[in-house]
Amino acid sequence: MKSEDIEFLFATLQRANPHPASELLFSSAFELLAAVLLSAQATDASVNRATLQLFARAPTPQAMLALGEEALCEQIRTIGLYRTKAKHLIEACGLLVERHGGTVPRSREALQALPGVGRKTANVVLNVAFGEPTMAVDTHVFRVANRTGLAPGSSAEAVEQGLLDVVPQPYRVEAHHWLILHGRYVCTARAPECQACAIHSVCAAYAASGGAPTLPA
Repeated sequence: MKSEDIEFLFATLQRANPHPASELLFSSAFELLAAVLLSAQATDASVNRATLQLFARAPTPQAMLALGEEALCEQIRTIGLYRTKAKHLIEACGLLVERHGGTVPRSREALQALPGVGRKTANVVLNVAFGEPTMAVDTHVFRVANRTGLAPGSSAEAVEQGLLDVVPQPYRVEAHHWLILHGRYVCTARAPECQACAIHSVCAAYAASGGAPTLPA
């Protein structure tokens, strides 16, 4: 994608949503970390329903450890893979207390050393909690980056690096939020809203299909 098209893409998304934010509900870096860990293969809405009561009972790693794995399972049983996620979250809380005094570290290496925390989760925490210009590539970001031609790649890591290479500096902190929301509500996996899309004029898939695309998910 040409540099002027990239500028148009992000300027357009910024005008439509000047202050994009995560749709997960949280009030601290720890709650964000826990919510993102729980969100794998689950919707933000389902996580928010579960964490509403969970965070009231256990808003810190210490409180989560006191709650315990079985009680945590009961709190999050409506979320997919809840037993595995509960195990990881309790183990992560133990390490947060043991290694970091109960605070969330601002280091990718330290974050990814926590059970259940991969590169994407670390990127979300670094970006949302600490304002780092990271690119968290989920299924929506991956789809939009490939369809539009913004940062094509066959893996999340390739797309992440592509985005870091091409996203203009003024848009870097918010970029992954705009791409997630665009993929979630406009450039959907099935039946994307191409005609209503504000950036279809710079989209490679739209141009290649003559305006009536049969798009890959």
